[in-house]
Amino acid sequence: MSFETIGADFYGFENKLTDQEKDLIVRLRAFLDENVRPFANDLWARAEFFDRDVVVRGLADLGLFGQPWEETQQFPNSAVFRGWVALELARVDASVATLVGMQNGLVMGSIAEAGSPEQRAQWLPKFASGELLGAFGLTEPLSGSDTAQGLQTVAKRDGDNWVINGAKRWIGNGSISDVTIIWARDADDNQVKGFIVPTSTPGYSATRIENKQALRIVQNADIVLENVVVPEANRLQKSQSFRETAAVLRLTRAEVAWAAVGNSIGAYEAAVKYAGERIQFGKPIGSHQLVQELLAKSLGNITASIGLVTRVSEMLDEGVQKDEHSALAKEFTTSRMRETVAWCRELMGGNGIVLDYGVMRFFADAEAIYSYEGTREMNTLIVGRAITGKAAFV
Repeated sequence: MSFETIGADFYGFENKLTDQEKDLIVRLRAFLDENVRPFANDLWARAEFFDRDVVVRGLADLGLFGQPWEETQQFPNSAVFRGWVALELARVDASVATLVGMQNGLVMGSIAEAGSPEQRAQWLPKFASGELLGAFGLTEPLSGSDTAQGLQTVAKRDGDNWVINGAKRWIGNGSISDVTIIWARDADDNQVKGFIVPTSTPGYSATRIENKQALRIVQNADIVLENVVVPEANRLQKSQSFRETAAVLRLTRAEVAWAAVGNSIGAYEAAVKYAGERIQFGKPIGSHQLVQELLAKSLGNITASIGLVTRVSEMLDEGVQKDEHSALAKEFTTSRMRETVAWCRELMGGNGIVLDYGVMRFFADAEAIYSYEGTREMNTLIVGRAITGKAAFV
């Protein structure tokens, strides 16, 4: 199969990828068309996870886990390429994009950014191969946007071990993970530290959150930690404060922005297809002016967003990306996504609320992408601080 840019890439940004990067995009599309697209609606409706042996192992075999890190990188690639991977995943299903974002960015990123060389060598290959499925335990029942100051999970040093007590909420795949990265406040110095916690550890329990109406394939969980004993060897050795946690979020926030664009494209592609097939007043609705306006506005949002995320990922490759850059990308693309999926659903009329027509899943999943990895309001305040030099968080 040869490489072609997708129709929603109106200005051909994807042509800027290297031949090796394009080759993996082609193979990824084929994998998703065979193993994810045909099953996504049904899994979403039943709130069931993918076939782990097929999807998780398949994504690992493609080399999608661990692309940024030298221990697991299969070939040299750019942050822009990794963004396109997130986009291509999300245009098929936002849950599979979330799965890769958690495994590759939040979990492996925590170990790569805050772990010692020995920890990187021990753990990263196991996640890259799909042998281990990870989760990222930061958000708490009473601590979301104020995590930097409000983290209530506590770790107490006890000789060569740490004893962790607390609770986490909204932890993606937390009920099915093999290992969860737990961020806790050190009882002695009050600083945030990270811990590699196997979910089989006594005192660790996870319960799936029921009745979730977005990203239903992702198994979000409530986690309780009751006197969970973790050896010092499993403390991320470079994690000394929330600064290291923020560094991980900075890396992944831009890829969430890419996923938001992909989710917009998934809805847009469904709308374009529907506009060509749905007959009203004796002709396809795509030949009506108001329908074309909805599609043109959607494409405008998508195109502007691609330009923004491309540049913010280039800045990451150049080593000049800051918190406010990824924050603006996440705020802007998710806001435009919300508009776009609404217009695409509107185009379908009543059929738009039925899973069969392909837009409602993207419409619902947009609400989760809009909120996780920093709400629009918090990202706006990060950018506002950069503009004015004044923090307005409280």
